This record gives sequence, C-alpha cells and structure tokens, in this order.
Amino acid sequence: MKMIQCISPKSGGTLEVFGMDVDTRQRRIKSRLGVVPQENNLDPDFSAYRNLLVYARYFGIPKRTAERRATELLAFMHLDEKRDVLIDKLSGGMKRRLIIARALVNEPELLILDEPTIGLDPQARHLIWEKLRSLRAEGNTLVLTTHYLDEAEHLCDRLVIMDHGRILVEGTPADLIREHAGSDVVEVERTQKVVARLEELRLNYDLAGDVLQVFTDRPNDVAQELLEVCRHEAAVTVRPATLEDVFLRLTGRSLRE
Repeated sequence: MKMIQCISPKSGGTLEVFGMDVDTRQRRIKSRLGVVPQENNLDPDFSAYRNLLVYARYFGIPKRTAERRATELLAFMHLDEKRDVLIDKLSGGMKRRLIIARALVNEPELLILDEPTIGLDPQARHLIWEKLRSLRAEGNTLVLTTHYLDEAEHLCDRLVIMDHGRILVEGTPADLIREHAGSDVVEVERTQKVVARLEELRLNYDLAGDVLQVFTDRPNDVAQELLEVCRHEAAVTVRPATLEDVFLRLTGRSLRE
C-alpha cells in the first residue's frame, strides 16, 4: 500500500499507478490519490473545517472551491454540526470520518484506506461502512486493508487474503466462501460419539476449541446425523459460512502478532 502511495520505495520489479511509474511520476500520482491512514494525523490546532481547507492547499485547490468541498464533505460525513470544533473535542469515530472527508477533498480517482474502522464502536463502524458503500455506488474506486473480515465481506467486490506478506487467495467474497468453506457450517460439541460418527460418514471437520466444525453444502443432512448421535447431550447449530471461516481455514488458528 505504501508503494502505491509513493511513500515507500518499491521492493522490486515495476509498479505503475494510473499507468504512471511510481519512481518518476510521484507528484502526478499523489495528486490523483486519496489516502486514509490508520493513525490520526489531523492537526489538533485547527477545527474540523479548517483541517479540510489547509489540506486542500496542498493540491492547489482554489479557495472558493475548497470551501464548497469542505462544507459538502462535512455534511456527507455527518460532521456539519462539528464544523468549528477543535480536533481534540471530537470522538474517535468523528475523527475517522473527518480523515475520510479530508481524503476526498481533491476528488481522488482512487481512495486508499488503511484499517478505516479500527478501534471504533459498532455504531461508528456501520456509519463509515454506509458512507464507503455510497462512494462505491457513485463509481469511486476504493482499496482498503482490514483485519475485520465482516468489513471485507460487506464492502469489497473483490479481495485478497494475505498471510505474512504472501497472497493466499483472491476473488469475490462469495466465490472464496463457496470454494474454501462451502455454504454452511455445522457446529457441535466434541464428544467421542460425534467424532466416531463423523469418521463413519467420512466427513472432514475442523476443531475450534471444544467445538467441531463441519463445512458442508448439505447442512440439514449433516445436522440430522449429528442430532441422532447426540440425543440431547450436545447442541448442534447450523450457520452460514463466512470470510472469517475462510481465513482461519487458510491460515490456521495460531495467534498472529
């Protein structure tokens, strides 16, 4: 991501953004990008509105145009009532929305977002999701990194799952779920009877703590078989497979630091 933003030298080969080489056309590339960093780098000495105006200067945007865009973007991100409030008086969710608004000041052709909702409460996350979906619906191109798999599933048309810098798979969320997890997951408490029955049926399963997970396109059949074995001794649940299931199946369950 930093190489695309022209703030880190490329590690090898060639890299072009908008058909331009990142080594020789950095200024032109940056003028057409919008970047939402993971950290809060808003100017604490300025108000929300002033932060947008100052940022617009870096792109040579005329004053009247910058004022109009700043007003429109504050309204778009539900921050118009915080126009004259200093940054330190804003909540974490408001700051994230303001950073996204700032990234849109130059009307970028490509918006890059690094963990756009990290550390936010559910309400703030969903508001940002709503705004990002709105931008996407208007034809804007968004590239985001996230550790929230539900976020990727909600926002992305296509995604890449990486582990330790290596691309594992890429595709649409629906295709990846179908290919690597199946349509549903049947979960049941691990007992000797259950394990024996799964072995008899030659069904593959994953172990998640004390719970066995069977990934299948025949959830009703599998659940019925397990219910007959459990006889009310253990609960059997069925749920749709998710991207989180795909990620854990591809990378394992060991802790990532």
